[in-house]
Amino acid sequence: MANENPRTESARDHDDKDVIEGMIPGGEAVPSSGGDALAREVGSAADLGQVDDPDGSVRPTKQDDIDAGVAYRSDRG
Repeated sequence: MANENPRTESARDHDDKDVIEGMIPGGEAVPSSGGDALAREVGSAADLGQVDDPDGSVRPTKQDDIDAGVAYRSDRG
């Protein structure tokens, strides 16, 4: 490994992965995909849109957030 960045070498020499992983008791870390209701709603909209327009795409919008109860309408005019 000639000409490697000194920061890379230092990071390898001072790896603290074992210390960090030791802080989490075994079996207690629970992975999550996140999004929940909003992701489900946008995914459902994408599935329905795929039927009408196979080349189209669906993105989350402010209205999706409002419908999922994770945002509210702006009080600005």
